[in-house]
Amino acid sequence: MPQIVRAFIVACLASQTLGGFSSCELSAADRWEFPVRFSKTIRAEPYSGRVYLIFTKRDREPRLGPGWFSPEQFVSAEVTNWQPDSPLMIASGAAASPGVAASLRSYPDAFSTLNLSEYRVQAVARFNAWHREIGTGTGNGFSATAIVAAEGIQPELVINAVVPEREFLETASTKLLKIKSHLLSEFYGRDVYQQASVTLPASYESSPSRRYPTIFEIPGFSGDHYYRTDQKPPFESRQDGVEFIRVMLDPSCPLGHHVFADSANNGPRGKCLVDEFLPEFDQKFRSIAKPTARFLTGHSSGGWSSLWIQVSYPDHFGGVWSTAPDPVDFRDFQKINLYAPDENMYSNAEGKPRPLARIGGQVRLWYKGFADMEWALGPGGQLHSFEAVFSDRRDDGKPQLVWDRETGKVFTDVARTWEKYDIRLVLERNWEQLGPKLQGKLHVFMGDQDTFYLEGATVLLKQSLAKLGSDARVDIMPGRDHFNLLPPELRDHIRSEMVASFQKNHPDGN
Repeated sequence: MPQIVRAFIVACLASQTLGGFSSCELSAADRWEFPVRFSKTIRAEPYSGRVYLIFTKRDREPRLGPGWFSPEQFVSAEVTNWQPDSPLMIASGAAASPGVAASLRSYPDAFSTLNLSEYRVQAVARFNAWHREIGTGTGNGFSATAIVAAEGIQPELVINAVVPEREFLETASTKLLKIKSHLLSEFYGRDVYQQASVTLPASYESSPSRRYPTIFEIPGFSGDHYYRTDQKPPFESRQDGVEFIRVMLDPSCPLGHHVFADSANNGPRGKCLVDEFLPEFDQKFRSIAKPTARFLTGHSSGGWSSLWIQVSYPDHFGGVWSTAPDPVDFRDFQKINLYAPDENMYSNAEGKPRPLARIGGQVRLWYKGFADMEWALGPGGQLHSFEAVFSDRRDDGKPQLVWDRETGKVFTDVARTWEKYDIRLVLERNWEQLGPKLQGKLHVFMGDQDTFYLEGATVLLKQSLAKLGSDARVDIMPGRDHFNLLPPELRDHIRSEMVASFQKNHPDGN
């Protein structure tokens, strides 16, 4: 079968924000031509998927980028049935195998107008579609780094290395827990595992008859169960006498961060956690297998996850301490009302570009540019990760899009299907049943200057909970943003509240 190529290009200069990207006409003259192939020594079968050229002027491998706040230029091409050791030419005007060509799209400028001289370049093939990371995803192929010469045909980039599987190094205090999920395996039609790192308290080995309460933590977007495993065990000994087992859950999936919500695209993630993972954890470790001895926390996407788990499974957990959660009220989805008619992701009612992130009061990311970058990167980005969780599944197996990628128009009919994941709505609609079960369990912390404009939704949640008569604690912290919200004092405060809740329900420590 002849190879068919669909290519997308992104050019993101590190000195620029990601605002104002637009399609443009390509020059007929090819300024840059990059021959690429993958060696049959690393993959014997044909490949269908994304191929990338990633550029940088930094002293590192280009495949380690691009980053959100300092993106550099890259090119992506969608290939079908690319044969081992078969040449692929990615050029300014086309991407082709012998006899086959396809037109390109570019952001923000035509490939032919870019100045790539002396950039470092690396080719990457996303062989492992199950890993959302591109250049560092286990099983993905990459070439050696080359320096871009003057315009014209460049030296061939041979993809002849594969990212090795990351080894989990267990220690006396940190263990890997990996369970096969029958629920997820059935959903995907292949073996799927839920993983976590388990950090044991200091007295665990010396007190073989003692059982411990547990803190379950969910990392934010791009985080996994390796997060913090290189640090010393936290809270090893305290005067209050309470020690916790700490579990760092892995929320990663092919489409991004599954937030432990059952969804049409990511499968029964919450059900897997409660019905499969918890029993296995309680069997393998000396936890106190009672809801009043299980506590949840997480930051950003992990903050949303922890809050969702507590609200969805109120009988299984004794409290949540959520920090800087992703939008908890879709009337303010990072300043966008997804339910309003004629809403646009890229521009506000005055037609001005919508910001996505700020640092020190200065806008650093814009919706349009960030969405364009993610679209060229392919599945697994932050914005598309929301659609993967909240949207229904299309007939082609992909998530329903909630906005038009060209115009930014919000598809309100799709957004309405998201209501079942709108935490504020879930609480309001089910408060008669949920209210008594969540008494004393809800704690949310948010900076009033959140980097990603998440504070608006949390303020709306705070107002809604107050009207419901909830005793939930929702603190909007002056002067704090997404990255400085959690100083040591707040971490200690959160732990002390968990201790108090545990001691109230377990005065004898068991």
